Amino acid sequence: MQTAFLWLFLASLALSIPVIFGLLGASGIVVANDLGAEFDPRDLNSLLSQVFSGMSSVPLMALPMFILAGELMNAGGITERLVRFSQSLIGHLRGGLAQVNILSSILFAGLSGSAVADTSALGSMLIPAMEKQGYTRRFAAAVTAASSVIGPIIPPSGIMIIYAFIMGVSPAALFAGGIVPGLMIGSGLMFVTWRLAKKYNFPVASRRASAREVVAAGRETFWPLLTPIILLGGILTGFFTPTEAAGVAAFYALIVSVFVIRALRIGDLPATFYRAAVASGIILMLIGASKSFSWVADQVGAAQMLADFVLSLTDNPYLLLILLNLMLFVVGMFLDAGPAILILGPILSKVFVGIIGLDPVHFAIIMCVNVTVGLATPPMGLVLFVASSISRERVEAITKAILPFLAVEAGVIFLITFFEDLVLFLPRVMGLHS
Repeated sequence: MQTAFLWLFLASLALSIPVIFGLLGASGIVVANDLGAEFDPRDLNSLLSQVFSGMSSVPLMALPMFILAGELMNAGGITERLVRFSQSLIGHLRGGLAQVNILSSILFAGLSGSAVADTSALGSMLIPAMEKQGYTRRFAAAVTAASSVIGPIIPPSGIMIIYAFIMGVSPAALFAGGIVPGLMIGSGLMFVTWRLAKKYNFPVASRRASAREVVAAGRETFWPLLTPIILLGGILTGFFTPTEAAGVAAFYALIVSVFVIRALRIGDLPATFYRAAVASGIILMLIGASKSFSWVADQVGAAQMLADFVLSLTDNPYLLLILLNLMLFVVGMFLDAGPAILILGPILSKVFVGIIGLDPVHFAIIMCVNVTVGLATPPMGLVLFVASSISRERVEAITKAILPFLAVEAGVIFLITFFEDLVLFLPRVMGLHS
């Protein structure tokens, strides 16, 4: 009975049943059998209450607000401005357009917090442009997919909000903890691109921009790039909570897109709000289903069973951390970042935080970075399929081209796993974590 619900869930995934229905179905079947005893309708009521409590949290309201802010920024033509600004800074370098792709992802991360949004927005613009300049489609798609995983790591981050809600960790501390790993990944990708550009003589995107052109491009992005500064500044000074910050971000994005930049018309707002509502509804339903799944796992003692199994393998903390990363790496190949955190977070944290004594924020960042990199990892990485759809290149071909970039991201995961100060330095300096 301890593992029956898990096998039911895995079977539903194998049958291509949507994750949310697999979670609810597996949980419902186990509860309907009353965990091995006589059926009691009150258990089913408890399961349903877990679903609704998982969706009706005030802190969780930050998620749809950040999604709305990202949609407004995307619809407001911010992407083109970020690309122009990036190109004015580094477009003159060899392999410049590939570098522009990565730098744009770093800047875009502070606005959207979504890897899929990054791949869709930047990929649709930069993949064709890179191909026109002489890059292969597979390389252009690989750079876009690899750099898009920075989106959920540099704040604001949707998956960190989900983790903070599920695990009761400070979202502000997670936001601060994600800055250094995100910048490390971005810097590492740019270094690999520079080496490849020298080796394969990649084209130069444009002439060196004059100081006046850089200032002009920077002026275009000034108001959008104030978004992460306002958010983090407000949170860190205690002026508003992360949930309130999300509302401020959505309102600010609306004002900038409609009245400052004027790239978004009032008539476009209903469609923008609709897209944000659909995306939010899907995620909130998934969170509710995952909450019920975690509740069943706790009731049947699955977490303790996993703890006993892991500790039976070794009691060496370094080997356990390697096992953790290998497990999350494999999970990331098949499961999206949100479901992976919702399903495994409560279970794994009881082992690595509760028993082994890993710092809660450190563990959270390890997990969030792992499952985010999994979005670009074959065979089921979501951003690989998005990049494949945009580039019209096979996933298998993109996979070969993305391997050097995945090696960089794996190296960053290793560093933040074994050197916790890379994660905890900023939260501690900012007074967000002891």
